[in-house]
Amino acid sequence: MDIRQLRTFHRVAALGSVTRAAAELNYAQSSVTGQIKSLEVSLGTELFERVGGKIRLTPAGSRLLPYAGQMLSLADQARGATVADGQPEGQLTIGTMESITSYRMPAVLEYFHHRYPRLQLILRPSLCAETLHALRQGDFDAGFLMEAETQHSGVHSEVLGREPLAVVAAPNHRLAREAKVATDDLREEAVLAPEAGCAYRELLEAELNDGSGEPVPFLEFGTIEAIKRGVGAGLGISLLPRMTVKEELAAGTLSQLAWEPPFELYTQLAWRKGAALSRERQVFIDRVLESLSHEYRTQDD
Repeated sequence: MDIRQLRTFHRVAALGSVTRAAAELNYAQSSVTGQIKSLEVSLGTELFERVGGKIRLTPAGSRLLPYAGQMLSLADQARGATVADGQPEGQLTIGTMESITSYRMPAVLEYFHHRYPRLQLILRPSLCAETLHALRQGDFDAGFLMEAETQHSGVHSEVLGREPLAVVAAPNHRLAREAKVATDDLREEAVLAPEAGCAYRELLEAELNDGSGEPVPFLEFGTIEAIKRGVGAGLGISLLPRMTVKEELAAGTLSQLAWEPPFELYTQLAWRKGAALSRERQVFIDRVLESLSHEYRTQDD
C-alpha cells in the first residue's frame, strides 16, 4: 500500500464514482483504475464491485475504509509537521447544506482563500443523516448539521447557535396581515418544502400532520431559491431558516407569518469522535467556531 493508492481508494469510495474521483484528483480515469487494481493486488482482495451499473464497496473495502481515513489523516499531520513554512495545505471535504453554503459560508471561504491559498475546501451537499454517516465512515473531514438534537453517536459536535425559522408567504397572502396565526391556519395551505430528510421540513410535517384530518400537501421544490420563487408566486407557504429570507423580508417581496414554531433547531459543526485532527482540520474547526459562533450570537442584534 502507498498513500496515493489509499487516497484514490478513499475518494472513489466517498464519491461512488471513478469518473468523479479522477476529476477531483486530477488523474486520468485509467490511472484511478490502475491504482485501485494495484491496491487490490497488494491486499489480495477486491475492494469494489459493480451492481446495477453502480460501483460499491465490497465487505473488505468497507473494512478498509475507516483505516484508510485514519492513515490519510496521519499522513497529513506528518506532512504538516515537516513543511518548512508550516502553512496548511491539501484538501478538506466538508459535508454541508444549501442554507449554510449560500448564507453562512461565504465569509469563511473568503478567509481561507486569502489566508490559506494552498488549502482547498471541498463542500459536499448532504442531508444531515448522510453527513453523520459520512463522518462516522471518515468520508468527510467535518460537516454541518441543522438538527433539534445536539448529541450524536460516533461524532463530536459543537453548537454554533440556534437557527431561527420563519414561515413565509406572498405579501398578499390571506394570513400575511394576521396578528397571530394558529397551526390550524397553516393546515389549510399547501406547503413548499425541500426534499425529505431536511430537519425543519420533517418537524413541520409532524406538527401539521398530527393524525387529525387530511394530510397537508407538501410540494417538493428542491432548492431554497426555487421555494422562495414559488412562495412569492402564491403557490403556498414555506418554513425556512430566517437567514435565507432576510433580504426578501426586508424588500417586502415575502412576508413572515405570525406563527411561532413549537420546536427549535441548532446549527452544529461536527467531526468523527476520536479522530486525530490534522493541522488543516484544526484550522478549519477553529475558524468556523470563531466566525460563525459570533455570527449566531449577534444575529438578533
